[in-house]
Amino acid sequence: MSNYLKYKEYLGTVEYSTEDEVFYGKLLGINDVVNFEGASVKEIKNAFEEAVEDYITTCAVAKKKPEKTFKGSFNIRVPAELHKDAAFTAVQHNISLNDFVKGAIEYAIKHKEEVGMDVFGWSR
Repeated sequence: MSNYLKYKEYLGTVEYSTEDEVFYGKLLGINDVVNFEGASVKEIKNAFEEAVEDYITTCAVAKKKPEKTFKGSFNIRVPAELHKDAAFTAVQHNISLNDFVKGAIEYAIKHKEEVGMDVFGWSR
């Protein structure tokens, strides 16, 4: 089961409110907050696609870049033993720890269907 929708390279979350009996979500990876909702699966999909189209149009009119700019760096927290193992592996291969982690992320993304996210303890 997936809790997100994809349309035109945009992702949106999908959640359900039992109190309001409605599906709702928001666009991910953008500079603004764009929400959408629907009372059924069909409605939430349509609302998501309309939200994407409206957002793209609004950004074009405002002459602004719609996607969030990622700076290319982020902090991660790992157990000390994993940090040590990664650092030693990087040294043994004569690369920086940064290049080792970057390569591991690239590998996981390129081979996500082969290895499956369950290999990381996550369900798909």
